[in-house]
Amino acid sequence: MSSYVVRFKDIDKTKLMVVGGKGANLGEVSRISGISVPDGFCISTETFKRITRETPSIKELLDQLSLLKVEDRKKISELSGEIRKIIERTAIPEDIHDEISGFLLRLGENETYAVRSSATAEDLPSASFAGQQDTYLNIIGKEEVLKHISKCFASLFTERAVIYRIQNGFDHRKVYLSVVVQKMVFPEAAGILFTADPVTSNRKVLSIDASFGLGEALVSGLVNADNYKVSNGRIIDKKISEKKLVIYPLKGGGTKKKEIEPEKQNQQVLTDEQILNLTGMGRKIEEHFGCPQDIEWCLADDIFYIVQSRPITALFPIPEPNDGENHVYLSVGHQQMMTDPIKPLGMSIFQLTSFGPRFKAGGRLYVDATNILASPQSREALLDNMGQHDPLMKDALLTIIKRGDFIKSLPSEKKEISSVKSNNSVSSSDSGTQIKNDPAIVSELIKSCQKSVEELKQNIKSKSGSDLFDFILEDINELKRILFDPQSTAVFMAAINASSWINENMNQWLGEKNAADILSWSVPNNITSEMGLAAMDVADVIRPYPEIIDYLQHAKDDNFLEKVVKLEGGIKTRDAICSFLNKYGMRCPGEIDITKTRWSEKPTALIPMILSNIKNFGPNAGKRKFEQGLQEALEKEQELLERLRQLPGGEEKAEETKEKIGLMRNFIGYREYPKYGMINRYFVYKQALLKAAGQLVQAGLIHEKEDIYYLTFEELHEAVRTKKCDYRIINKRKEEYKLYEKLTPPRVITSDGEIVTGEYKRENLPAGAIAGLPVSSGSFEGRARVILNMEDANLEAGDLVTSFTDPSWTPLFVSIKGLVTEVGGLMTHGAVIAREYGIPTVVGVENATKLIKDGQRIRVHGTEGYIELL
Repeated sequence: MSSYVVRFKDIDKTKLMVVGGKGANLGEVSRISGISVPDGFCISTETFKRITRETPSIKELLDQLSLLKVEDRKKISELSGEIRKIIERTAIPEDIHDEISGFLLRLGENETYAVRSSATAEDLPSASFAGQQDTYLNIIGKEEVLKHISKCFASLFTERAVIYRIQNGFDHRKVYLSVVVQKMVFPEAAGILFTADPVTSNRKVLSIDASFGLGEALVSGLVNADNYKVSNGRIIDKKISEKKLVIYPLKGGGTKKKEIEPEKQNQQVLTDEQILNLTGMGRKIEEHFGCPQDIEWCLADDIFYIVQSRPITALFPIPEPNDGENHVYLSVGHQQMMTDPIKPLGMSIFQLTSFGPRFKAGGRLYVDATNILASPQSREALLDNMGQHDPLMKDALLTIIKRGDFIKSLPSEKKEISSVKSNNSVSSSDSGTQIKNDPAIVSELIKSCQKSVEELKQNIKSKSGSDLFDFILEDINELKRILFDPQSTAVFMAAINASSWINENMNQWLGEKNAADILSWSVPNNITSEMGLAAMDVADVIRPYPEIIDYLQHAKDDNFLEKVVKLEGGIKTRDAICSFLNKYGMRCPGEIDITKTRWSEKPTALIPMILSNIKNFGPNAGKRKFEQGLQEALEKEQELLERLRQLPGGEEKAEETKEKIGLMRNFIGYREYPKYGMINRYFVYKQALLKAAGQLVQAGLIHEKEDIYYLTFEELHEAVRTKKCDYRIINKRKEEYKLYEKLTPPRVITSDGEIVTGEYKRENLPAGAIAGLPVSSGSFEGRARVILNMEDANLEAGDLVTSFTDPSWTPLFVSIKGLVTEVGGLMTHGAVIAREYGIPTVVGVENATKLIKDGQRIRVHGTEGYIELL
């Protein structure tokens, strides 16, 4: 077999680096019994390498290109254009030219061919690169084929292909191109078959797009295609589109657009029998590759030909287990306000901390709600919980329930567990433990937790090797005892229930919505809101020293605290920041993942927040903010009580309301403490595990300490115990993690892989308004800041729009006047803090960071739950 030209029948998936993704997949498909693939061959990547290797100017240009970023559009255009010209002008070496000629002679020199690019970074499970390189159809004659092979080679350096590679982290110097030369089929119809529904991700639904003529009209978006959906061998949906254009091949080569005759424009492209035949082929190809496929097909003389098959890269993986039964899974990340993927070490430790099974998918955790939904009693409790916590999740679950055939209902008398619990997330019913309205209870719980953490810090110092892992496992049981202590749960559930009671009754008696929002301003014992005010105190220390402010604006080194002491006010600055880190340094965005970098590990992450506070506030603003919130809450309480006393039975109503307000204010702040305690312990575990990782690095078992993040807790324990580690697992998981980062996790997904989405049932919204869940009342109009990374925050006194906010974002809340997030619920951390700071807030806004542009003027309606784009 030649290293330059390879027949389809000699190609399989092992030849990816020789013939690229498209070529390798075509070789595989051509091996499947009963599947027709037009005959052809591939010009291998060795040809491309030889041409570029023997042209020194290309190497120089590639070196320059590899230094550019996406923003360097003009330079990218110049360099890529120059590389294309050189490749197209470079003759194919004579020996390869002769070899290609021989293949064309055997297939038929006067036949018509499709000449198609096939890159090594193409049609991969992690990146499709679809349409990034060129395809040429209806090419006739040897010289024309050879010319278009050179054009395909050059198309590896189109601007779009270069930019796509930069965005996806591929090195231009390590991506090579093969060219597929394939006999043309002159089809009556062509299109695309997805073996999983590309809209819902349902793996049991196949979706076919079909149009008349060549498939180029469909792929390039020139025509509306028919769409057919098939499930379990039955056509379940048809959409017959009006098709006005067709692309057909010309006899002398090339293609032409033509209008379809009126009587044929609304005709169904494929017969029902053809639809079912094609889906049968699709399932056969999917089974061969072992994953859902995006397949290009064409129909000629009643024979279906497959001209391309590639993995569908955008599908979210289905959570385990795969037992053939119907399951409904709910996202833990949406409940925890952390939808990023979690690395294996973080995943395993979080699972150890939780009660009940968690199922992994796409680097995220899910809980199986099937049994809960099957029982009428537990279903009602779950839906009530989700109604408060995440209405989009509730609506998605109602959609599944209404179908009636996916979840089998148990007899109504049979009881299942009453709620899905994740850390710090419980059902809206009482915990069963009665609690007195005594603030001392909270103080004792906090003292007990602090004492336990201090004991952990002392005791873990002497642990190493296997003993360390046994000790951490034992301490996780102590953590779970604290997290799920009935008294602890009863405290914040009493506050949550009191808050609900206030909102419900003030609305009923006084016609006032969300009255509890103002009443919860500046409550005691809220460790998270105190963190935001403490950050303002740090700014107060630094504000008088211009030299330090200037230094911080340029500080990039995490050792900046060692250098700052040399400046005037430097010791005070260091001590203030260190004091803040001593109390809050274990926090960071996405903190439930133990592998995430903590503020103590990267203190420069705090600098934008400190500078923002210096810019936006004057001295003692934190203290004033708290006192103002407290005053307004007390005034609101008096106003409500006075209004209530004017009503029939007013004294009794006022007395009961006063009791509920006291209960809420005494206990609602504690809602934030259990997670703070958990993250405290996580950081202690992390420091000890990184110390063990250092020993693995010294032993040469891993390259860097952070490699342990890609091992589970059990695997890391085994590596420490046996002094053995398979580094291939670490590399594989690093690649998987990169893939998971590109995926958007669904709130609700079924065992069929179907992503079921919910919507807000809202009437009378202004035109163009975006609906969400109202969690903190009031309205504010200002400039939107779309911030995906806390370290990029450079805030004025305006709005903040982001994908999610966990407790680590709280220091930014002091600067903002309105908040919009893509995830969250009534009692998630961001909502609790927003209410305490009096920030109008709307959460659970699907695709907020795409619908709202950075710098755009918006109005946040926190009482009604929508955003106006101004």
